[in-house]
Amino acid sequence: MSHKATPDATDEYCGTSYAAKLLNLSVGSVQTLVEKNELTAWKTQGGHRRISIQSIYQYQNRASLAPPLQYQDGKYLRVLVVEDDAATRAMYQAHFDSWDLSIDATIASSAIEALLDIPVVKPQVLLTDLRMPGIDGVEMLRQLNTHPQFAQVAVIVITGLNEEEIKEYGALPEGTHVLHKPVEMGWLRGYFQAMLSIRVGTKRRQAAIDIA
Repeated sequence: MSHKATPDATDEYCGTSYAAKLLNLSVGSVQTLVEKNELTAWKTQGGHRRISIQSIYQYQNRASLAPPLQYQDGKYLRVLVVEDDAATRAMYQAHFDSWDLSIDATIASSAIEALLDIPVVKPQVLLTDLRMPGIDGVEMLRQLNTHPQFAQVAVIVITGLNEEEIKEYGALPEGTHVLHKPVEMGWLRGYFQAMLSIRVGTKRRQAAIDIA
């Protein structure tokens, strides 16, 4: 297995799930590519596998694989979902797939996975549960709040806690949207539509300025 002792500071790294998404392959296939040294990888002290983004692009070129459409243009809204329940993750994905919206959704099964992949995913919307094993949603948001580059990320918290329980659980970043379970997917779809409309309007205004 191609594991570096330390990561290359000039490269970016992602987890196995995100690598599978970039390559449009299964997680098992990505693991096989790592074992065959087709992809460069290393592991954190916590045992989390990190795969070189540069080696992913190099493999795409060698295998003549075109990146998924959302990586070929900038019109897709990048959404990161953090949810530890497998059935809920599947529910989100099914809804996203059924909506006629330009959404590039990445779904992480834990806060630690999300924290490791966020620098590469660069989400515009972060949708997260609060109560999760290990690092919970509150701690994840607290850590993200220390990084100015994530100040523009829209945060939506999904929780079964009531308002008083949320206050006891921990402070949320200012401007956080809170949705209570069961999730109103119609509201979420409308929110994504609004975000996409805002982005289209901003691009049009910028194009008009550039022409002028």
